Amino acid sequence: MRRAAIFGTGLIGASLGMALRRVGWTVAGWDPDGAALEEATRRSAVDYPCESQEAALEGSELVVLAGPLTATLETLSGLRTDALVTDVAGVKGPVVDARPAGLRLVAGHPMAGREQAGPAAASPSLFKGAAWVICPDHAVADDIETLESIVESVGAMPYRLPAAEHDRVIADISHLPQILAVSLINLVTRSGPVAGRLVAGSFRDLTRVAASEPRWWPEVLAANEANVNDSIGRLMSLLGEVRAEVGHGASGRLTTRIEEARSRRQAMAPPVVRVGVVLQDRPGEIASVGRALERSGVDVRDLQLRHALHGGGGILTLSVRPSEADALRSALLEADFSLE
Repeated sequence: MRRAAIFGTGLIGASLGMALRRVGWTVAGWDPDGAALEEATRRSAVDYPCESQEAALEGSELVVLAGPLTATLETLSGLRTDALVTDVAGVKGPVVDARPAGLRLVAGHPMAGREQAGPAAASPSLFKGAAWVICPDHAVADDIETLESIVESVGAMPYRLPAAEHDRVIADISHLPQILAVSLINLVTRSGPVAGRLVAGSFRDLTRVAASEPRWWPEVLAANEANVNDSIGRLMSLLGEVRAEVGHGASGRLTTRIEEARSRRQAMAPPVVRVGVVLQDRPGEIASVGRALERSGVDVRDLQLRHALHGGGGILTLSVRPSEADALRSALLEADFSLE
């Protein structure tokens, strides 16, 4: 069996350990946090918990640096191995610049995650259907192809992108949204308690990432400072344009702006139909929805649960392909659910 060493058994590291084990690898794990390593082992993300990086390296042909950016850079500075090495850091420029001579490093970044942190939230399906950026900087073609094959084996889609281009794009699609979500939450909080009680699905969707693990964000944003500052500047410019259109009563230009954004947003994802299911406050309600889904045979593309304001049921919105919407509605109605 192929053996991988994973340094860092948090959400990403533990999820990757689970996914690799599922496709036939054995996994040695190391983490400076003994409790995290113990939990990852308990959850079957690691076959061999190791007390040192050297012990985890022994016999491994793949090494994954899955800790924070600073830990990844520190490890790279002293790493000596013939194995293929990759990482999962959210900024790639510092990683490729820190590559020691002779190390078989192919920097990478899985575009997957969730709000919860740590191995307790890990899942072997975390990378299914997700893009996984692979940076070819200073890497050998055979090593790049090997990593692409591994990425595909855990259900992700490899996408080659130079480190500098990755960092520029990621500032727009990941780092800026985090800053925006945090700022919106703080803005609403300062508006008083009433605003917090009135927030609905659109605000929750827009600010979801504000609930993510906060400890590693400052170092990531600082490492990508130039690109983040550029993203903030361009966003402020766009907001200034909107502000002027609102203030000058330029409804035509504002309507065009909104319509163009709507069209572009729809093009970013396959078309779906949303089916709203009214949930009652009773045990087994979600399980009943699951059984209806199983009978319908549809492929759920997304879901969202909107709780009633004071508890007691809510609305579960299921997004499916247009051709499958009728089958889903029929199965739910047969199960005595009301549809929104």
